[in-house]
Amino acid sequence: MTESIPRRASLEVLRAEASDELAVLIQERLRGGEDPWEFMEDLPSIDELVVFLLRAENIKANDGVRPNSARHYRVLRQIALEYPELTKTVWGMLGERRHRRWDPTVADAS
Repeated sequence: MTESIPRRASLEVLRAEASDELAVLIQERLRGGEDPWEFMEDLPSIDELVVFLLRAENIKANDGVRPNSARHYRVLRQIALEYPELTKTVWGMLGERRHRRWDPTVADAS
């Protein structure tokens, strides 16, 4: 079963939206008194935000059911196929084992 990601916008538009979102995240943390030297490394990149946005849309299209680890892998792999410029980011996200606060928790329901 192929889980197609509907192309709702060009990658440039998605990156612009992610850039705006990242700017808001930074602004909120600065207004909260946080030191940027302490939190900037923890923030996702623009492309990571784009991948998470596309993943969230897939979850919403699946009636809000969070994916198990196998489906998470398939969804991210499909994002890489649909948006080839995100391939390096997707594979990096699939292979990384760092635990940032914004990382999605994948509940394994298998």
